[in-house]
Amino acid sequence: MTLRRATPGDSSFLAEVQEAASLAGLAHIYPPELYPFPADAVRRRWEGFTSAGGWAVRSEHGFVAVSGCWLEALYVLPEAWGTGHADKLHEAAVAELRRTASGPARLWVLEGNARARRFYERHGWRADGTSRVVEFPPNPTDLGYALAI
Repeated sequence: MTLRRATPGDSSFLAEVQEAASLAGLAHIYPPELYPFPADAVRRRWEGFTSAGGWAVRSEHGFVAVSGCWLEALYVLPEAWGTGHADKLHEAAVAELRRTASGPARLWVLEGNARARRFYERHGWRADGTSRVVEFPPNPTDLGYALAI
């Protein structure tokens, strides 16, 4: 697996990975027939994130993004699930968080995303008791997680 810093030119790839992973892993929360994936908005988000100097690295099968103390995103194409690919991306993110964050690292994860919650818990993240309502319909709940770094 080769990691390289993501650039604004990677925004379409990042959006495509996020869409494939979301459709495979979150259809029970965001049924695609009711809530089509907002591909253009997601592509613009990643273009803006990388243009503004946000830290993101990509590989051939996924990407991870960090901003300050936040692990903003970690997505892997479904065909690479279970290969250790997410572990390598997570490792890169934690290294960046250790370099830039003062205090614990943070992330939000959908309450109904059991696969992601198990992944993060296996890597030492713990629910911190915070939650928020996601702004996108059907407005599921995000749970806050923290990692001492």
